[in-house]
Amino acid sequence: MTKSRVLKRPPRFRSEAEERRFWETHDTSDYVDWAGAKEAVFPNLKPTTTTISLRLPANLLNDLKAIANRLDVPYQSLLKVLLSESIARERGSRRAPVTIRSRARVLRARVMRRAARR
Repeated sequence: MTKSRVLKRPPRFRSEAEERRFWETHDTSDYVDWAGAKEAVFPNLKPTTTTISLRLPANLLNDLKAIANRLDVPYQSLLKVLLSESIARERGSRRAPVTIRSRARVLRARVMRRAARR
């Protein structure tokens, strides 16, 4: 028969920064019974976006818009996909490569869902 472990109570924190520092240096298994944890899904969360100003040569922007038009997706969405894939390659990501055409289908479906909600 195993002895049940007594969990510690986490301290009260005065700020989020204080809590962050605490969890950076302490093991959560002393405070949380992870055996009873359940996976949570948050389907309605959207990643935060930041507006930037990006200067592109006119011919590069025209090429991007032409490809996006041919794939029937917004050019800014296509740009985000291309940047994301490039960054993943630079990081050496092992994710399966996604073709622009298959990604375009996903983007089109997303745009159609947004339009239907309006």
